[in-house]
Amino acid sequence: MNTVEYNLSELRKEIVPYKPRIIAVTKYFDETKLVEAYNDGLRDFGENRVQDALNKISRLPEDVKQNSRFHLIGHLQSNKVKKAVGNFDLIQSVDSLKLAQMISQEANRQGIVQKVLLQVNNAKEEAKSGFDVDELKRDFSQIISLDGIRVDGLMNIAPIAPEEELHRLFEEMRELKKQLEKDFSFELKELSMGMSGDYKIALEHGSTMIRIGRKLFL
Repeated sequence: MNTVEYNLSELRKEIVPYKPRIIAVTKYFDETKLVEAYNDGLRDFGENRVQDALNKISRLPEDVKQNSRFHLIGHLQSNKVKKAVGNFDLIQSVDSLKLAQMISQEANRQGIVQKVLLQVNNAKEEAKSGFDVDELKRDFSQIISLDGIRVDGLMNIAPIAPEEELHRLFEEMRELKKQLEKDFSFELKELSMGMSGDYKIALEHGSTMIRIGRKLFL
């Protein structure tokens, strides 16, 4: 049994009650690891940088490319919007109204609807991107009215913190999702929370997508 296959089987045992989608974070690994994960049954792959991801995707076998879903999970710079739209199944890192508008405009130009998640920086970390909670509530109606994007849910990146703090942050995200759904009569299907170090806690608070890198590949 290869490393990815073993790690994946162990991970699946842990997450059985929750049934989240596993996003295999391949940003630090080349396309051979991505193909290995694909052969072990994974179909969702997360990348941080647009150009690095597109280069990697271009080197994949055609069947892997056609049958995989690619997620942009890193910060999207405005000058990379044209390259990102249409090349990622889901842009998880939409962190401002302005960026949402730019993505919508480019999607309209391409004649598509781009699926996105809205990234929330509810830990208020200066080094990380994302809406603060009040900002998102203020801008949400404008964002969901953009016709070039489809808002599928919310995403956050939790800090390295004590478990008690992680429970609080992930629960705050769950409550924010519920409140937005209620206040705007709008369904948010996805809650992308949890990485290799904290996914178990995130799942307790309703995560539907976990982004796993080192736990799968190392």
